[in-house]
Amino acid sequence: MDILGISAFYHDSAAALVRDGKILAAAQEERFSRKKHDQRFPVHAVQYCLKEAGITASQLDLVAFYDKPLLKFERILQTYLAYAPRGLKSFSMALPLWLKEKLWLKDAIRQSLGYEGKILFPEHHESHAASAFFPSPFQEAAFLTLDGVGEWATTSWGVGKDNKVELLAELHFPHSLGMLYSAFTYYTGFKVNSGEYKVMGLAPYGEPKYADLVYKELMDLKEDGSFKLNMEYFDYCAGLTMTSRKFDALFGGPPREPEGRLTQREMDLAATVQAVTEEVMLRMARHVRKETGQKNLCLAGGVALNCVGNGKILEARIFDDLWIQPAAGDAGGALGAALLSWHQALGKPRTADGVQDAQQGSFLGPAFSDKEIEAFLLSVGAVYEKVQPEEMPKRAADLLAQGKILGFFQGRMEFGPRALGARSILGDPRDREMQSKMNLKIKFRESFRPFAPVVLREEVANYFEMDHESPYMLLVSPVRQSRRVAETEETRKLFGIERLNKPRSDIPAITHIDYSARVQTIARGSNRPYYDVIKAFKDKTGCAVLVNTSYNVRGEPIVCTPQDAYVCFMRTDIDTLVLGDYFIDKKAQPASAAKAAEDKSWMKEFVLD
Repeated sequence: MDILGISAFYHDSAAALVRDGKILAAAQEERFSRKKHDQRFPVHAVQYCLKEAGITASQLDLVAFYDKPLLKFERILQTYLAYAPRGLKSFSMALPLWLKEKLWLKDAIRQSLGYEGKILFPEHHESHAASAFFPSPFQEAAFLTLDGVGEWATTSWGVGKDNKVELLAELHFPHSLGMLYSAFTYYTGFKVNSGEYKVMGLAPYGEPKYADLVYKELMDLKEDGSFKLNMEYFDYCAGLTMTSRKFDALFGGPPREPEGRLTQREMDLAATVQAVTEEVMLRMARHVRKETGQKNLCLAGGVALNCVGNGKILEARIFDDLWIQPAAGDAGGALGAALLSWHQALGKPRTADGVQDAQQGSFLGPAFSDKEIEAFLLSVGAVYEKVQPEEMPKRAADLLAQGKILGFFQGRMEFGPRALGARSILGDPRDREMQSKMNLKIKFRESFRPFAPVVLREEVANYFEMDHESPYMLLVSPVRQSRRVAETEETRKLFGIERLNKPRSDIPAITHIDYSARVQTIARGSNRPYYDVIKAFKDKTGCAVLVNTSYNVRGEPIVCTPQDAYVCFMRTDIDTLVLGDYFIDKKAQPASAAKAAEDKSWMKEFVLD
């Protein structure tokens, strides 16, 4: 039985296909369209999922959309009426799209797919809860979902057991932790629904100086983690911005202009909203443990991508174990809707083994054979060398040890916003210049942004103050004390970004300003080529860690195809591209190959036919 899950029309649209309860495929539309956070109906992602399953849309048994559009429209109408006439402009901008497209979603799905069967519409936070619990390794567990807003809910918690999830409590719009974080994202000059992770990365450069002000003026926070926001300071209900003039007055001026100079104020604001978010997450987690009595917790929703907050929950030992959906945002809702349909709507059984999750490392996107890779390289006139599979890890490790930066493209593409070793850029973490070089010459992004480490699972406790699996890069942990470089009188006098270039450990490229790191652990069984490269690097250098960042430049989605990888490689200072077992040296590439690779006409043949 084949069930297609879909999320669309808000941000990060995606499709997922589940066959008899097993996840066959899942991908975000942005990877194919090359439009970051693409919200359009996921035509290409659906085509990919159907191709992976070897079926047509007419052969689907069920389609599930990740929320209830009519209930969401009810919220928008009621919110407008509550603020009328002030929200007329924003409402009039939203209404045409609803009348043209979103209210007729069932018809749109049928027309887009050529599908005449049954369509289910679970609630938004049900989809999040299902995406958190059903793929988890737990037979029963508590779940906590946090995001901006679904239909009405902004936070929910409950219990998953066997093949059912039960929502026991919710917070409702406009009181939203996700919206609070997005308000500070907007105010500090970053893009909402895109720049929140930048705020999280900026936070360690500042101090949470405004936290007391937030609790006094913006938020009435209860001991159980529930809260109400003072809507006088926010404009997202009725206006076209996230914050109001009263918010500006409270924090000493207007929002930072996008791309404007970052000051200590923005760093302190980022530290403030991060500290508040962590406190809310901790209080909620403690309350959920107390109310449910469950020993394990599953997390989803966009706020669950806040890996610092996740790490605080783990560190506090509120629960025995955590499992976090790697595609925690709206994209993961497509997968949750499909799994909810199989297990809960159809009553199909579910058995978890307590150890291994069902997400398959989240390697659920397209893969490309040697034949397809070589055909592409020949088609553009690229110069390459093919090695035997057993030679690849050592060759890659040798280049990394020489200080080279590698584009690394292997197997099936990751589902979710983190690069997990299938579409990654790799570097030597011991190199003091690696962070600045990658930020400025590879990623073309802000200099303050940290990079994540990948570490062999068996070595994680030797480098970080944790001994827990983190295969999806969703936990932050401090670098071990023994590896840190002690601060001097000179460095203590520095503030903010002035401290950036001072080494903080013996793996400086992945050690953030506060000695933290967003850790990915890798076991050989989950991604053998990736593991073998890190193991070969350890054998050569004694270091079991690499820098791992997503294979993309600022403003673009992670690469999907060999063509995407080659184009990004040629536009940046990546030294060598490893496409499967093919090594492509930047210095050997003719200019004509880069020009030929810009042609996207071949993608349909390789990905969708």
